[in-house]
Amino acid sequence: MNFYCPKSLNEALEMRARHADAVVLAGGTDLCVQIRNAVLTPNAIISLCGLKELSGIQVEGDSLLIGALATHTQISQSHIVQKKTAPLAKACAEIGARQIQNRGTIGGNVMNASPAGDTLPVLLAYDVLVLVRSVAGQREIMFSEFYTGYRKTVLAKNEIVIGFRVPLPVLPERAEFYKIGTRKAQAISKVMGCFRLVCDDSRRVSLFRAALGSVSATPVRLSETEKFLVGQMLSEQIVTQAISIAANEISPIDDVRSTAEYRRHCAGVLLERFLRADSKL
Repeated sequence: MNFYCPKSLNEALEMRARHADAVVLAGGTDLCVQIRNAVLTPNAIISLCGLKELSGIQVEGDSLLIGALATHTQISQSHIVQKKTAPLAKACAEIGARQIQNRGTIGGNVMNASPAGDTLPVLLAYDVLVLVRSVAGQREIMFSEFYTGYRKTVLAKNEIVIGFRVPLPVLPERAEFYKIGTRKAQAISKVMGCFRLVCDDSRRVSLFRAALGSVSATPVRLSETEKFLVGQMLSEQIVTQAISIAANEISPIDDVRSTAEYRRHCAGVLLERFLRADSKL
């Protein structure tokens, strides 16, 4: 196995172009385990670990730019992220143990493409753009179009994810990230979700976003539930209807961590928990 350590992004892109079958290493918290267990047997590894240019977090215009190598600790402790997109900070704070958070990166979490990746439903709920680059240039991919199936992405073999563009909320909103696992910490998610809500002065819903993870092969946006809630005044009946609609938008499975029935139930619980918060229901 060959191990490459580029000193710049351009050098990394050139290596990626020459070694299309190589795997790209960021923090290695998932990749190294997969290699050790022979789940992956790559001929070459391209390590991005020294590319500090990919670890920044900054506001640019109406967006928040997060480098692919920003660690979960950096993101969870970033005052910008906490203020602008609090659910992302919370999701990163709930990934694994402190050692994993210090080493693992948001780019790695996305590229690992696990349905249980905690940051994925947050990125989906915020209409994030994935920034990818190759020697031929750069392009932006809607996060909602990034996954094509279980652990599969649209990324070309010569491309590298370099960061994420998060559109900043235009109006004041209430937003949350919830996670259900086997225990309160250091647990792989059974179900997790990100929810965003904006109401007008009359308390009528003007914007609603909801995305869930671990309920399908890829993170799921509850598009029909969103359409139903916009324009509604929240009530017991409306919340019950929303839960029913959401249940039909997901396709959970039975596996070693949970059952499809339990996941479907939990999805409704998370939605209900969010809609009932700050309300008189």
